[in-house]
Amino acid sequence: MPLSAIPVIETQRLILRGPEAEDYPKFESTFTSYRARFMGGPLSEYESWMLYAAEIGHWQIHGFGMWMIHDRDTDATYGMAGGWFPKGWPEREIGWVIWPHAEGRGIALEAVHAVRHWCYETLGWETAVTYVDPKNISSVRLCERLGAKEDVAADTVDSHDIVYRHPSPAQLNGTQLADGIALEIGHYIDPLFKTKGVPLD
Repeated sequence: MPLSAIPVIETQRLILRGPEAEDYPKFESTFTSYRARFMGGPLSEYESWMLYAAEIGHWQIHGFGMWMIHDRDTDATYGMAGGWFPKGWPEREIGWVIWPHAEGRGIALEAVHAVRHWCYETLGWETAVTYVDPKNISSVRLCERLGAKEDVAADTVDSHDIVYRHPSPAQLNGTQLADGIALEIGHYIDPLFKTKGVPLD
């Protein structure tokens, strides 16, 4: 799939587009930093470049992949979110990474909620998982806020991660869970809403 054919997802605050060359610097600065400790990093500059090339190539191979998260008004990038299924992964994953300066604003919650809906509605997925380092508390909390539950029976990637299984489309469509997620996103969109404590995403 050429980059120009990657679908665009729009939410109230965000535009999700395919990864472009000009988006790479913030990807590299994140994955070569301590921030990447829960994602196999920190990586070298070469490893970071190879991973970004894989992000682009994943769309070519599978027809789905990770979107770059952009601000609707400024076009600034906040991170990535999308589907991920490299060789060796037991199941298709919904993953994300948020640049450090964008934490605590509900960006990941809004982006991943939209991505999951797209995977279910467009690709027909009936399930998806997220592989999480158990020490990555912010990602664990985000999984739980999205309604995902730990699946101890599912195969892990490397035995050091835990598997969170997302609710199926039937468990989401028109349910109180989906309404609750939308309500929380609405709080973050409200300019008067101020978060307290440590960032949740």
